[in-house]
Amino acid sequence: MTKTRNRWIGLVFIAMSISLVIIDGTIVNTIFPKVIEALDLSSTEVQWVQESYVLVFASLLLVWGSLADRIGRKFVLVMGIAIFVASSVWAGYSTDAASMIAARVVQGIGGSMVLPTTLSLVNANFQGKERGIAFAVWGATIGGMVAIGPVLGGWLATSFGDEGWRLAFNINLPLGLIVIAGLLYWVAESKQAQREGGIDVVGAVISTIMFLTLVFGLIEGRIYGWWDQTSTQFQLGDFKWGADGISIIPVSLGISVAAFVAFYLWERAREKAHKNVLLDLNLFKIASFRNGSIAALIISMGEFGLLFAIPLWLQNVLGLSPIDSGLVLLFLAGGAFLASGAAGALSGKVAAATVVRIGVLLELVAVGTVALFANAEVGWISIAPSLFIYGIGVGMATAQLTGVIMVDVPPAMSGQGSGTQSTARQVGSALGIAVLGTMLFTGTQGSIDSRLAELKVPSEQATQISQIVVDSAGSAIPFLKDQLVAQQVPADMADKIVAAAGDGFTEGTKFSAWAAAGFLGLGFLSTFRLGSRKRKE
Repeated sequence: MTKTRNRWIGLVFIAMSISLVIIDGTIVNTIFPKVIEALDLSSTEVQWVQESYVLVFASLLLVWGSLADRIGRKFVLVMGIAIFVASSVWAGYSTDAASMIAARVVQGIGGSMVLPTTLSLVNANFQGKERGIAFAVWGATIGGMVAIGPVLGGWLATSFGDEGWRLAFNINLPLGLIVIAGLLYWVAESKQAQREGGIDVVGAVISTIMFLTLVFGLIEGRIYGWWDQTSTQFQLGDFKWGADGISIIPVSLGISVAAFVAFYLWERAREKAHKNVLLDLNLFKIASFRNGSIAALIISMGEFGLLFAIPLWLQNVLGLSPIDSGLVLLFLAGGAFLASGAAGALSGKVAAATVVRIGVLLELVAVGTVALFANAEVGWISIAPSLFIYGIGVGMATAQLTGVIMVDVPPAMSGQGSGTQSTARQVGSALGIAVLGTMLFTGTQGSIDSRLAELKVPSEQATQISQIVVDSAGSAIPFLKDQLVAQQVPADMADKIVAAAGDGFTEGTKFSAWAAAGFLGLGFLSTFRLGSRKRKE
């Protein structure tokens, strides 16, 4: 059995590793209503179950990417899968909010070990044209799994009753054991030589604080207020942020800025002393890495706009079941798989930066057509072609952009490089969710208020209705008529109010799609700075 065959079989298990994490994240979004019902979660607990994973995951990507370079990339990946699987089983057997939140935090730790190490192993084990093909496989896996996850989650939630959500977590156990066995047998270990000074513990702590406070601030700004405190108080255990005055968000973002300055100065000082650093700042002297990371951040801001809003619209406005909405997203998966195969075949024949530009342009066109043509009366057919085009764009752009970013990164720095570019994507995603989520819900509330005013609904009741829809992210719409009838609202008027709420959410979705198109437009312009420029040794 040849070495080449070993590496390609190993790539299959590396791709399966990232699939495990991506599928789990998208499954959870689909089954979450079942989790809320089973564990009787409060609104605060709901937020922490959803966001504790994201916060921990995003804040530790750079740390694990760098540490993997030192202690072994395969070792960190196998440990990450083991931790992720164990915490998934923990989540699957949770009986209360505290247990579920704790499990999600540990899942975030495991997931943050998996993502950067899969990419650094690809970068270390493949060179030249083979590396481009390997990156295409890696990126296609992410693009496809984002769409397949909701289908699997919807099937589990629909077919296995009230306990189906537990299977969505526990299914990771047999899959994880298969992946670990394949990694141990087929994937070679790789690491870089140690410098003096041991592991950069201080840099790791500062980095974690920097990204934790940044991502928290970006995600939660709409909830707690970007400057002034809203009616929603931040609460963690027994601690509560003040009810009046300044919000916790500017404080969190201020801490992040201070940590960034401290991190830069600390890493620079250790580099001058020729000691191990968490992030080699010389990476940003590599034009392809620097420009590609900036492009990845901007593009991620737009990409997640569509994926954030569309599932909510499909289920809450069109009334599709979780599995049906997941099936609609298969149009995206089909496009991604089709394009990723073509992108791999084009590797070495067409410049990777050109493939990225075409992919981002297709994403931009797709999101723009959703903003123009999404229609509740026509239903999911109005967006299916756009999802397919969007999938083609993701399949072309994601894999090739990764290759462009990493093409000139030396193998010895691949863990740092992969962790850094993964962090750029996560920060972009968090910023995109924050901005586009604000656009979605602001547009929804404004549109509902306007439509209810036309129906002569009293302003106090109209505000209450629009607030309920926004606070529930649209999930209250299917149950709105029963609540209105219970409040002695005539059935025909209740129907009109529900229709206004649905139309308002549709307008908010389209508003969010326009904002996503704006970010993708900026991302498209940023791709013209891409291209490999070899480092000056």
